Amino acid sequence: SSAPLRKSRVVGKHCETGDIIIRDVQLPSDIAPGDLLVVPATGAYGRSMASNYNHMTRPPVICVLNGKARSIIRRETHRDLLALEIEEEPRQIGKGEQDE
Repeated sequence: SSAPLRKSRVVGKHCETGDIIIRDVQLPSDIAPGDLLVVPATGAYGRSMASNYNHMTRPPVICVLNGKARSIIRRETHRDLLALEIEEEPRQIGKGEQDE
């Protein structure tokens, strides 16, 4: 982009004050929501440190070799997350009983 640069902060998608990917960086002023921004080291947003915190899915792993990209681990889906949950009938806990 040939747009003038402006001081920016790149933040993550979690509702956390500490979810800052880059605190201070000069970026083109015409960057808009939906544009692709490549960041080489993203900590918990990378596959090796990713978790399902806030029910966020883990990213795919893309291999680039000789200028060609291919997915070697697919992106996790919300269906993947829910597949591990157990459906149980809720039960009433009577007086003096404890839930196990």
